[in-house]
Amino acid sequence: MTATTALRAHARLRPLDAGSARWASGFWGDVHDRIRDVTIPQIWSSLSDPAISPGLANFRIAAGLEPGQHQGPPFMDGDFYKWLEAAIARLETDPDPELGARIEEIASLIASVQRDDGYLHTPTIISARDEVDARALADRFHFETYNLGHLITAGVRHYEVTGSTTLLDAARKAASFLEDLATNKPVELARSAICPSHYMAVIELYRATGDERYLRLAEAFVRVRDDFQGGDDNQDRLPVREQTVVAGHAVRANYLYAGLADLVVENGDAELVEVLERLWHDVIDTKLYITGGCGALYDGASPDGSPWQSQISRVHQAYGRAYQLPQTTAHNESCANIGMILWSERMLSLTGDAKYADVIEQVAFNSLLSSISLAGSEYFYTNPLRQVRNLPYPLRRPGDTAIHPTPEPPPSDERLREPYLSCFCCPPNIARTLARFHERAASLGDDGLYLHLYGGGSIDVTTEDGRSLALREDGDYPWGETLTWTVTAATPSPDSAREGVGGIPLHLRIPGWSTGATLTVNGDAVEVTTPGTYTRIERAWREGDVIRLTVSMPVRVLRAHRLAEEATNQVAVRRGPVVYCLESADLPDGMVLEQAALRRGATFTPIETEIAGHRVIALEAEIAVLPSADENALYDDLAAAELGTATVRLVPYYAWGNRGAGEMSVWLPLVWR
Repeated sequence: MTATTALRAHARLRPLDAGSARWASGFWGDVHDRIRDVTIPQIWSSLSDPAISPGLANFRIAAGLEPGQHQGPPFMDGDFYKWLEAAIARLETDPDPELGARIEEIASLIASVQRDDGYLHTPTIISARDEVDARALADRFHFETYNLGHLITAGVRHYEVTGSTTLLDAARKAASFLEDLATNKPVELARSAICPSHYMAVIELYRATGDERYLRLAEAFVRVRDDFQGGDDNQDRLPVREQTVVAGHAVRANYLYAGLADLVVENGDAELVEVLERLWHDVIDTKLYITGGCGALYDGASPDGSPWQSQISRVHQAYGRAYQLPQTTAHNESCANIGMILWSERMLSLTGDAKYADVIEQVAFNSLLSSISLAGSEYFYTNPLRQVRNLPYPLRRPGDTAIHPTPEPPPSDERLREPYLSCFCCPPNIARTLARFHERAASLGDDGLYLHLYGGGSIDVTTEDGRSLALREDGDYPWGETLTWTVTAATPSPDSAREGVGGIPLHLRIPGWSTGATLTVNGDAVEVTTPGTYTRIERAWREGDVIRLTVSMPVRVLRAHRLAEEATNQVAVRRGPVVYCLESADLPDGMVLEQAALRRGATFTPIETEIAGHRVIALEAEIAVLPSADENALYDDLAAAELGTATVRLVPYYAWGNRGAGEMSVWLPLVWR
């Protein structure tokens, strides 16, 4: 069945696949190689080893290939599918017959477990095989629709990359199951729509197949949700069109709004666009950490959800009130930060507004990369902005290095990335996001090629009318200020009638954080638009043309809004898109983190160094050393001692925690003399 509407009919921009966009070199090229060579194989080693993870074993047990009971959380299936999506992305960028065969084998295993009606949830399948009473959708926190959404997404990607229909057929059957729920059991569907990956998934299925029933299914998801009386935990207390602020579980919120943006790209619902823009700005303007972290609170409430306290329930990893941004206890689950990328990239596609690319960059260079070690093999579930010693209470952690949690959590000052978490949602999500990060580099619109993110891209596009343009990016972004693109191939429009006209217009993002950017083409100056916009260059491109963009990167010392009380009288440091922090490893002997303060007007010197064998640019500065305090006193007299002086290095936030246990802070006190 062919859709009656054009795919992405209401998108200004269309993403590029690996055939048109690559991270071929530079910063993101190094990240791509690390994800390919370390992260994806390492996660598979965990998932396929039953001594570490039940990820693969659950499917083998469900298929009757080995005995046993389901282990792990109920969303483990979805986490397995996310790793599979990452592996498929690796297959697309770096073809590997052995990996391809393994993926096809896994796809066949998954398909063999699926029920005839399309339902697939290994805990239920295993229980039914053992003649234990198990009912689909019996508990909303079994995450069945979340799992099915990731199954559909992996199935679409497998088909797009390999042409195999093994997993695509399973995806179609899963969508049919959801369709039956939407038609015949809407309350059960709405109640179980926890962490709604299935919104994005069925739109992807629509785009891959052209079958309009999947577009209609996405619209049905919204209707079903709006008719259900839920709570802020899953953003179903109010119909989506009545929501004015983002509340509740941050991952679920970001996934929901990303899915709605996907829907709008296809059906052009103008009212829903306004809703999404309002909600996006609520996060960006009042609830987003400087690192791009989302979901400030380990436990929030729904403070405005009801006048009756008995109706206000706890919400885990929640968006709090406006400007409620704690540091040591900041939650910022890695999946929530990824959800902001998913939401923002869809809004970028819909509108072509550079502000969305700015936020993608903010998240990417900071909270996304902080969630994975520089080695590419250990992970954070939460991404705080401050780490302190001797915290008098344990911060709950989602898992450990074994299937069964340890009875006693380790000391809080030893919060380090781990190779395996029993709540394993974040590591494969990180892997699939970075394995597909080339898709965020650039887009093609009716009015030309848009370059969104910088750091080693190689672009090669051809339009429907026969124009082509290939570019190679060189430079040292995000450390260096100058970016150079060389045209490696270009073909003007065959119908071009005038000399100098007919090439693909090029739109370069002028980062919102930048000032005084300059741009030249073959040495000739081009007028630059304001920061946070795209500068358009239109000409008949020729091989060898050189575009050079210079964005000055002064070190910026930033303060927070007056209502962000956790950052009162403190400042943070950013250079270009990179946020910096101070680690105790870079303090002089005998000095502790709370003694470190930045002086107003301090000079920061960029210094090339290495952390865990990886090159970074640190910032060297002279700081003030505050007098020590009585650690056992709740309140202590202000010492009369003079301020001391020390020279320290601030390091990129994404690189913290790679040198063993220690303290860290993004925000530092400010002294005015």
